[in-house]
Amino acid sequence: MKKLRVRIFIGLTIIFCPIVALQAQNMTEPENSLTVKQQTIVPIAAYTAIGDLQHLKPALNEGLDAGLTINEIKEALVHLYAYCGFPRSIRGLQTFMEVLDERKAKGISDEMGPEASPVNDGRSKYERGKANLEKLIGMPLTGPQRGYAAFAPVLEIFLKEHLFADIFDRDILTFAERELVTISVLSSISGVEPMLRSHLSICLNVGFTPGQLTEFTGIIKSTVGKKKAKAAQAVLNEVLKNRQSQ
Repeated sequence: MKKLRVRIFIGLTIIFCPIVALQAQNMTEPENSLTVKQQTIVPIAAYTAIGDLQHLKPALNEGLDAGLTINEIKEALVHLYAYCGFPRSIRGLQTFMEVLDERKAKGISDEMGPEASPVNDGRSKYERGKANLEKLIGMPLTGPQRGYAAFAPVLEIFLKEHLFADIFDRDILTFAERELVTISVLSSISGVEPMLRSHLSICLNVGFTPGQLTEFTGIIKSTVGKKKAKAAQAVLNEVLKNRQSQ
């Protein structure tokens, strides 16, 4: 009888353990939610963008603890310079170096992660960048240049060749992760609503859901404040409304 009870207990354990594990996973990363790693990218990018190095330090620690590699965080800090400038990016990298030294002194060993793979593509950088941008916006780029691209054509070339080729071709971060960095920066600084609108649309194109982007604005609220989060949510609402009407 005792052996029978043991067998029943073992059988129930085999059946229910996967269910419990799945429930635990759902509690940490619910369906339609940003992953823990994605959640930590947002404050890292936002605090760097506004130069809040005091809060950036714990955000960097949280990113490493969540499983971001050293190279992934470095790449995020490099990527955001295109949207908030070299000074902010460099100060973010310097702060990250301090964090890594402090963690090493405590005996914490962080994963370095892969380096960027070589780009083996015979096309010009302009063509590579154009192709990447077309993937992001979900449509071909045809016809004459308009707006700022017609007014200052050299800037349009810089964007295609450097931002969307040199930077986006680096495979340390996915397109989705790069866009998450981008909207984190744009939501944290002022006067860039047209760019934020464009990149929120791109976020939907690269796989983020409306729920995930709403969760993103909640993280912005807890990071850089209600005012910036409210403005970002207003732009997101506009983007989602336009999508529904198409």
